[in-house]
Amino acid sequence: MISPLAHIHPLARLASGVTVEPFTTIAADVEVGENSWIGPNVTIMSGARIGRHCQIFPGAVIGAVPQDLKFAGEQTTAVIGDHTVLRECVTVNRGTVDRGCTVVGSHCLLQAYVHVAHDCIIGNHCVISNSVQIAGHVTVGDWAILGGTSAIHQFVTIGPHAFLGGGSLVRKDIPPFVKAAREPLTYAGINSVGLRRRGFSEEQINGLHNLYRLLFLGGMNTQDALARIEAEIPPSTERDLAVSFVRAATRGIIKGPKRERPDLDSEAE
Repeated sequence: MISPLAHIHPLARLASGVTVEPFTTIAADVEVGENSWIGPNVTIMSGARIGRHCQIFPGAVIGAVPQDLKFAGEQTTAVIGDHTVLRECVTVNRGTVDRGCTVVGSHCLLQAYVHVAHDCIIGNHCVISNSVQIAGHVTVGDWAILGGTSAIHQFVTIGPHAFLGGGSLVRKDIPPFVKAAREPLTYAGINSVGLRRRGFSEEQINGLHNLYRLLFLGGMNTQDALARIEAEIPPSTERDLAVSFVRAATRGIIKGPKRERPDLDSEAE
């Protein structure tokens, strides 16, 4: 159902079963997949590609030009995957010449006031909580959960199955399967609850505990820790993904928790 109070450009392409509520604007060069619901007061700008069975709530703006002074009007896109929900006032900007697109995957939930800047790649099954602000060129892996009001620095990569605590400031990459929290942001254990929900076995989870103990708690530099992980932990999909992620982290990864300093007064006694 298309409301007569919506403004839809004649060159926009809407599949069958799409609902568009009143006071929504859809520009030219927009595609909306079948059975998607576009709520009232939504703005979908040129270059947006909306998947099937999506829900977009009031106040959202999809496909606005990047907030990047280097943007020169190049033809780029903002892509939203199937079965993804964008809640109130979510903004997803188009890409730039760097990647050519901004992508939010399928089966994602972006809660109210989330901002996804240009050239971000968000994986599938991600939950991005209220008011998370994601700067340009960020990559977020599948099944990641980002806690509310967090701020993600540009070019950061967050690994699949990672969990980010609310209110975090993310300046470094977050490896897959871990929890990251505190200020400054540090390793806070394995995302064991999320992994169990997704069918990971206790053997897999214990293997990840052992791997990240060596990396974050073993008292070694990163390269020595990776060498020991490869020597002591049998190859597996999880081990190889973690090792390759850390090796590719051009910004560096979050740190392990600081060790308490010895009580100097007690030593003096």
